[in-house]
Amino acid sequence: MKHFVLPAALLSAGAMSEPARAQEAEPPSGTGASAASDGQALADQLANPVSSLISVPLQSNYDCCYGPAGGDRYTLNIQPVIPLGLSKDWNLITRTILPVISQEETVRGAGGDTGLGDTLQSFFLSPKAAKNGIVWGVGPAILWPTGKSTFTADKFGAGPTAVLLKQNRGLTYGFLANHIWSFAGKSSANSVSQTFMQPFITKTLPDSTSFALNTETSYDWKNKDWVVPVNLSVSHVVKFGKQPVSLGVGARYYPERARNGPEWGARFVMTLLFPE
Repeated sequence: MKHFVLPAALLSAGAMSEPARAQEAEPPSGTGASAASDGQALADQLANPVSSLISVPLQSNYDCCYGPAGGDRYTLNIQPVIPLGLSKDWNLITRTILPVISQEETVRGAGGDTGLGDTLQSFFLSPKAAKNGIVWGVGPAILWPTGKSTFTADKFGAGPTAVLLKQNRGLTYGFLANHIWSFAGKSSANSVSQTFMQPFITKTLPDSTSFALNTETSYDWKNKDWVVPVNLSVSHVVKFGKQPVSLGVGARYYPERARNGPEWGARFVMTLLFPE
């Protein structure tokens, strides 16, 4: 029995509020204020999906109560974010989501399974300079059928993706979306037409602690199914030696779900940060 779920263009918890100015205003290195300022600047950039920060989020998700058997699913999303400078005015940001899934049985007697899911890559063309605190990015999203037979759509897919957000004094709010249509793949597999929408709001404190609220809404146009998890999370930037890391935890509830879909879930995120 297949359990295909299109990978979502997920955001890390955090907020962004004029990180360039924050870095320029840093106190001399070695002070406690400097460490806090560094952490806040990194937390700021994490909230912006088109920032110029290289990061590798490792997002561990638990979702409860799939199918008649109420099976659990554990998903580790490996999500490297790599910005590329195209010119003095433009960046290209690549965001990849590779899921590793462990699924308990959803129908009694059917057994569970473990393996890779399908990979989603998003490419955002974005101006380097924000105007009036407004940040945006547009580009293509591509679905690669890398998943094990249980977890794959068996289709190549592509479509548009875009993000628009506003930052002001540690508050970030915005909207990210994509749509994927299948265009090739196994002829016997069902075609894909799925929309993803993520409104989000994040508040970052001066000590780099961030509180985030969002939904990761998806609509399957073929099966007429809505999936609407509401996520609440908190994160904080720390250092292990010289390596800055963001650690976050969160919980979610599904007020709208597909038939036999999950009811609630939890999340732990560890994000490796590589500032210039």
